[in-house]
Amino acid sequence: MKSSYVSFTLNGEEKELLIEPGRRLVDVLREQCGATGTKNGCGQGSCGACTVHIDGVAMLSCLLPAELVDGSEIVTIEGVVRNRVLHVLQEAFLAQAATQCGFCTAGMIMAAKALLDCDPSPSRQAVIEALSGNVCRCTGYEPIIAAVLAAAATLAKRPAAAAAA
Repeated sequence: MKSSYVSFTLNGEEKELLIEPGRRLVDVLREQCGATGTKNGCGQGSCGACTVHIDGVAMLSCLLPAELVDGSEIVTIEGVVRNRVLHVLQEAFLAQAATQCGFCTAGMIMAAKALLDCDPSPSRQAVIEALSGNVCRCTGYEPIIAAVLAAAATLAKRPAAAAAA
């Protein structure tokens, strides 16, 4: 098979890239697009460090051939920041000390954002389930769960238009 052009929107910017067949999305994002916040942890879909949003759905980019995202909208951790202002989840992770080494943080935030986008007021159990595909070796998860719940509480206090940002 030969390489083909793939077009997609990455963090609001149109991209058209020549992609080798079978090339993983995580590699294309990191090496061809410079979106290095998306980490290649296990390469087997077990750790969640490569979580991105594709057409609004949290997906593992290490398992996805890049040619399948043609026409899609992709958001990585770099796209969560708006106008150089951290997302409420990012602020909550900092405030709750939910980062240690930081390797898993982007994937955790992307998984949590997918949850909050669908359920702005999740239960503790819903947070645990939403993050179940993400592995952290440093924090013991409690600060991460607390950060997601704190972000949800902050979002609940905002007017609807501001919360959507």
